[in-house]
Formats: sequence, structure tokens, C-alpha cells
Amino acid sequence: MRKFVWLSMICMFVSMRMMAQVAISGRIVDAGSHRPVSGAYVRVDKSMQKTVTNAQGEFQLSGLSEEENLLSVTHVSYEPRSIRVNGSQKGILIQMNESNLNVGQVVVTGTGTHHRLKDSPVPIHVLTQKDIASANATTVEEVLQMLSPSFTTMTNGMGTFLNFNGLSDDYFVFLLNGRRMAGDDAFRRINVNNIKRIELLNGASSTLYGTNALGGVINIITDDAKNILSVQSDTKVRSKARVSESVNVDVQKDKIGSYTSYQYETADCWQLSPYEEKNEKLVETNKIASTGYHTNLLNERLTFDVNDHLSFYAEGNYYRNVTDRPFDVYAYDVNHENYGYAAGAKWLLKDGNYLTADFNTDIFNSKYDYYKKSGTFEAGDDVLRKRTRYHNASVKGIFKLGFYHKLSVGTEFVFDALKSVSDNIDKETDNTIALFAQDEVKILPLLKALVGVRYLYHNVFGSYATPNVSAIYTLGHLNLRASYSAGYKAPTLSEVYATDIAKTTDRMTIGNQNLKPEKSNYFAFNAEYNERWFSLSGNVFLNKVRDMIDYATISTGDEAMKQYGHKTVRQRQNINRAKVFGVNISANAHLGYGFSLRAGFSYLDAKDEETGNPLDKTIKNSWTLGSQWTRTWGIYTLNVSLNGQIYSRRYSESYGYAPHYTMWNLNTSHTIHLKKFIVEPGLGIENLFNWRDDRPYNSNYATLNPGRTAYASMKLRF
Repeated sequence: MRKFVWLSMICMFVSMRMMAQVAISGRIVDAGSHRPVSGAYVRVDKSMQKTVTNAQGEFQLSGLSEEENLLSVTHVSYEPRSIRVNGSQKGILIQMNESNLNVGQVVVTGTGTHHRLKDSPVPIHVLTQKDIASANATTVEEVLQMLSPSFTTMTNGMGTFLNFNGLSDDYFVFLLNGRRMAGDDAFRRINVNNIKRIELLNGASSTLYGTNALGGVINIITDDAKNILSVQSDTKVRSKARVSESVNVDVQKDKIGSYTSYQYETADCWQLSPYEEKNEKLVETNKIASTGYHTNLLNERLTFDVNDHLSFYAEGNYYRNVTDRPFDVYAYDVNHENYGYAAGAKWLLKDGNYLTADFNTDIFNSKYDYYKKSGTFEAGDDVLRKRTRYHNASVKGIFKLGFYHKLSVGTEFVFDALKSVSDNIDKETDNTIALFAQDEVKILPLLKALVGVRYLYHNVFGSYATPNVSAIYTLGHLNLRASYSAGYKAPTLSEVYATDIAKTTDRMTIGNQNLKPEKSNYFAFNAEYNERWFSLSGNVFLNKVRDMIDYATISTGDEAMKQYGHKTVRQRQNINRAKVFGVNISANAHLGYGFSLRAGFSYLDAKDEETGNPLDKTIKNSWTLGSQWTRTWGIYTLNVSLNGQIYSRRYSESYGYAPHYTMWNLNTSHTIHLKKFIVEPGLGIENLFNWRDDRPYNSNYATLNPGRTAYASMKLRF
């Protein structure tokens, strides 16, 4: 027995040594111009080995199997390539043909497994790093609004609210590299300059992503470079003291990788109008429409590749946002703070099967920092508005069952906790355990289907199952998709337990421990046509939500004063049914000579079926338009882009309609390749035609944009 153990160890050592000797290196260039292709991803099939080309288009891979290796090469601007390599080789030259449409992009959202964008049975809209760079956006909400007509935003004194396909941000899920982000300010806690792509999934998707996924999923994939050292600095300066600075430092050495990202943002306050309305008269005011702030965001990710089939990661993040409000107008600032950590592993089995295990935690704190006396509070008092804790643990397996089936199975455990002084919640918790299974089936060579179900048990609201089914039929350049999916949203701890008092109106809002979960049925049909220079996609959907939670007034006047001590009392109740019918259309065209066009249109009929009114914060019609011209002369590349947004009126339950508006941005970037350095200054004009919503303070502003703004930016990469 002892000899057998020693013999096994020697064989393992020899095989590892032999594997470590197999290395592949080469260079990737543009097939037409033979210029190096920087930022191309090179992956080894049925392995976790991967790398990224540097500024000279060079790549290196080591520790590979002695057997034949299949290299998959992808880049957002080129057609995918696959290269078979036997043994160690140096100086491989790979030529890539330019692709102006992103149909070869690999996506994971919607199925939980890897698919080419054009082959996914669930329609996914992808915003690439190239798209984001052309928009020159600073925050995630700016990216989503500029590049997708499905998104609208509304900002007031409580923050920025995002709306996706007719439903507010309580009804869709934010993911960072496939892991759910919890707490407020989720989309503010992501460094835009570290994003590789954003995958957008329309509609209910609770089968894969659990509670809250009634309206869709936004999965943000970050860019972990695989060079020995990669350093990037991004700076942007605009009016109103709006400054954004970020630094990314990525180090990859043998089996260990470190990816560090830091971002700082700041802005001053500004008014849109120096007047407010009082007693039906306009009076001068010092109150502000847009609150100044400063934000710090730090992310660190560590990876350890044990071998070609097993890898681990650990990461942590810290976020702090503090408002800077005028001392003479307000009594306190609002402080948002979040820190989180995550860890996980991936084990690659035979034939492309694999197992993953992940754990992540988000802890969010929001408080009022008083800098002068107000009511019962003194200067220096900190009042806890909200403290949430979110823990998520999951295990998932992907198994290919022959040629016709790919099975995904897994389990997930979620724990939530909430404490709030302002809402009179000492501490409340809940938890959910879920099991899910999904099968991707090849029915015919041109017909594929996906069938899945999630069973969950909530410790307060009991059991529920959410099924989904979708299919894709491919006919040449045309893809036809049809899908049904169920959505589920458990009431939040705040909705169940919070008691809030509005002093200015003497109104009391109380929780409701008898609430029921909100549920939805989502139906969609998608048609997509792709050619080398042109793509057109149309999506028609119907999302029906029942048991929707809203406020109901339960007592007023003398009766309310007698029972509750306040003039008006309202409570959260399951009183609404909502219906969202929508049409999304997008088109992209490459005209040659570096010119490209894109257009997106969204029509929404989002109604509260109880009242007949539009859903809160919804817009019926919206457009996003863009044109781009790129030209290269030697080491210099010029990119000029014009991006437009057109919105119809936005509805608010409290304030009525905000006006329609149009916004255009002109951006230029100038890329200079200096061997290992890339210098990219940028100049542009935002809000080209100077549209401002200058109605009196406290209006339902269409946008808080301060008007026409020139900006300057600088990107440095090594």
C-alpha cells in the first residue's frame, strides 16, 4: 500500500512537471492592416487557462495539457477565432477579421451558462466596453440611460431611482460578475472604468435569480486583465466641480492574480431655478435641485489557480458616499456606507462540466449626520436611517448529458437583516432557501429549448415555485425566440415592519405583517436578424404583476388623531395589479470607412390596473441614438461619437407629469499607442443644445442636468 501511494505521488509530480513545460505564445493582429490587436481574450477550451493580449497584441499561456489544445480568441471588434495547437509553440501569428456587430460576444445571463450572443435561447442585450467608452459616461446609470432606451432615471432628495422596462429598481436585480448586489446605491458602487460588458435581461427571471427578479436582470462583468502588470488611470473634469478619478492596477504572476480598483467622485450643489412656489406665488429660495457629494469606492479581487481545473477567488469592497449640502439651508448630510466580501471556487470536471461554490456578504449603512440643531437633534448627532445585512451562499453544477442536454442544478441560501432608528426597527431578519434545475435541450439542429424551475421556501411567506421555458429557432441570419417565465418578490423587511413619521405633513406610515409576496407572469417574443454589417432586433413582451404592494390610507382626521396621534395614517398593502406591455427595437449598422450607426426605441404601456393610471416613474416612449466615426493614422486613432436621448413625459404618482426632453452629447477621444503605453485624451460637450428643466424648486424635474457642459478627460494605460 505504501509503495502504491509513493508511486501515485511520483506519477502526479511527473505529470504536473510535464504539464508545466507546455507553453504557447504568439501575437494577434488585424487581418487587413496587420496592426496589433490589444485586449483580445485567449481561452483554452475545457480549461480555466486564459490571458489577454497586451498593447503589442502579444500573449502567453503556460502549464497546458500535452494533448491538443483548442484556443478560442475573442474581441469586441473582431470575429471569433478558434486555433488548434499541439504541444509547445512560440511565435504563433493569429489574424482576426474585423466585425462591426457584436453577435460573437459570449454571454452568461439568462441561462447561467456560456453562449454566443446570437445563440442564446434567451434574448440578451449587451453593452460592451467599446460602447461605454464611446458614450464617455461616468456612472452606471449614465451608461444605461445613454445606451438603452429601456432605462429611465429620476433623482430627488432621497437619491436616484432607476426604472427598467416599466418597473422600479425594487423589481429587478443587479449582479456583479453573476453575484447579487444588495442594499441601496447598488449601481453607484461599480467603477465604470473597470467594466468589460453589461448584460441586460428583460423580464421575469426568478428561476435563476430568485426574489426581486420580476422586471429583469443587469449583470455587470468586470475586466480582469491577465497581463503580468496592467495599470490604467481615468480622469474626467466637468463644470459644477464634477470630477471623477479612477485607478486600476492588475497583477498576474503564475497562479496568483490581484485586481485593484479605486474611484473618487465629487460634485458641487446647483439650482435649476432660484424660485420656489409658496401660497401660489413664486418666492426666492436657496434650496437646491442637485445635492453635492463626494464618493470613495475601493474594490480588491484575488485569484489563485491551483491547476488547470481548480481555481479560487476572494474579494472585498468598500463604498462611502456623503452629501455636501448647504449649511444655511439644511441641518444634516446623508452618509451612505457599504462594505462587502465574497469568496468562491470553480472546479472544472471532464467534458466541460463544472461545479461552482460562492459566498458573498453586503452590509449597507445609511445615516443622517446633523451639523446643526433641528428639532430634538443636536449638532453632531448621527441618526441611523437604515442598516441592512445580506448573506448569500450558493452551489451550482453544470453537466452535459450527451449531445442533446445541458443540465444546471443548484441550491441557494439567503439571509437578510434590517435595523433602523428612524423607522423604529430594532432588528428584524428573514431567510430563504432555494433549489433550482434547468435543462437546455437541442430538439432539432435549428431548434433549441430551455426549461427550468426554482422551488423556494421563505421562513415568513412559505413555499413557492417559479418555472420558465424558452425556445430559439434559427433560420439563416434570422433568430426567432419565444419565452414564458414567472417572477417572485418577497416583501422587504422595511415593508413589513417599518413605522415612519413625516413631520411636515403629520403623516404616519406603518408596516404590515400580513403582506403577501408579489408575483408576475412574463411572456415575450423576439425576432433578431444579423448580418456582417447590419443587425435588427425586436422584442414584444407582456409582464403581468399581481399582489403589488402600495400605500393605502387607513385613517384620517379625528379618528386618526385619537388612535395614532397623527392626522393621516397609511399602511403598505397588496392592493394593486399591474400590466406592462412593451416593444423594444434596436438596430446597428456599419456603413464602412469607420462610420457606424445605432438606434434603440422603447414603447411602454405600464398601467396600474386598479386605478388605470400609469405606473410611477414610467415613460411611454424613449429613443437612444448614436453615430460614430473612427479613423487610424499610424499610432494615432481618432474616435468621434454623437449620442442622443429622446424621452416623452415621465409620470409621478405624487407630482403628475414631468416634461418631455431631448439630450445630445458630442464626444471625441484621441488614442496614441506608445509601445507599452496608451495615452487617450478626450474632449466633448454634454447637453449640446443646453436643455434645462428650470421650473421652480420641488417640481417633478425631467432631468437635473445643469445645462451645456464642456468636459475634458484623460486615460492612461500601461
